[in-house]
Amino acid sequence: MKKLPGFLFLFLILFISNLPAQESSALSMSLNGATGLYTVPSGNLGWEGKGKAGLDAGGSYNFFSNNGIAKMGLSLFNWVELSGALDIQPREDDANNIDGIIGVKIRLPTKRTAISIGGNLQLLNHRDQFSSAGQIYTAATYSGEFFTWPASTSLAIGYTISEENKDNIDFGMGFDLVLLPSVFGRIVHWIIDYSNFSYSIQALGDDAWYRGCLNTGLRLDLAAIPALSKIKLVFDLAMLDIFDHERTVSMGLVVGVPIVKSTK
Repeated sequence: MKKLPGFLFLFLILFISNLPAQESSALSMSLNGATGLYTVPSGNLGWEGKGKAGLDAGGSYNFFSNNGIAKMGLSLFNWVELSGALDIQPREDDANNIDGIIGVKIRLPTKRTAISIGGNLQLLNHRDQFSSAGQIYTAATYSGEFFTWPASTSLAIGYTISEENKDNIDFGMGFDLVLLPSVFGRIVHWIIDYSNFSYSIQALGDDAWYRGCLNTGLRLDLAAIPALSKIKLVFDLAMLDIFDHERTVSMGLVVGVPIVKSTK
């Protein structure tokens, strides 16, 4: 089973969100396209609110591993999210491996805590040898405050189905903290997550196979600027798998537009 050397660290995160609930997450895409942190999916959908639907598109580039990820997401009426991603990976013969990831997430009708069930299908190409894998999970996100700063904690538990994975249970946890809200409003977020699974089983720059992955960085929610409030515009700058020698720096951008406005 994959080891969890950061287990004690995860207990610390458990105590960060206090009781007052409020919206604090920047609803952006994880590396595989599902709404979430970097690897850990959240309980939220990309667009939330009664009667709301929206379309997101974005991409990430991992500098040291030199792979790029293009992704899209469609959130419908506060209950389902469909996502897809293409992971374009370099190889020695100057060609590229292109992996596909197709995801779905269903939001349960909870109020105080966002809870979803979801999964993804991974269509993998390694040196023109094709295979597939899948993941199912339950994710929950609770919003509150860390002292007086808006914060949210996300927890995901699930199972990856593949030829290599026979008995491992997936576990991930992460934290989204709005930094200096009195100065920057809700623009600047510090994101940290830890998981014993990667965005796919054939990940580059985020390979959780042995010790898991700790990822951290800044997320700029530019839609918090009043002039940009009608769209989604999120910029990520992160370091992935920072405890291991295959660590990499990732830069990403997500742009989204509402399809149906909230009826609130």
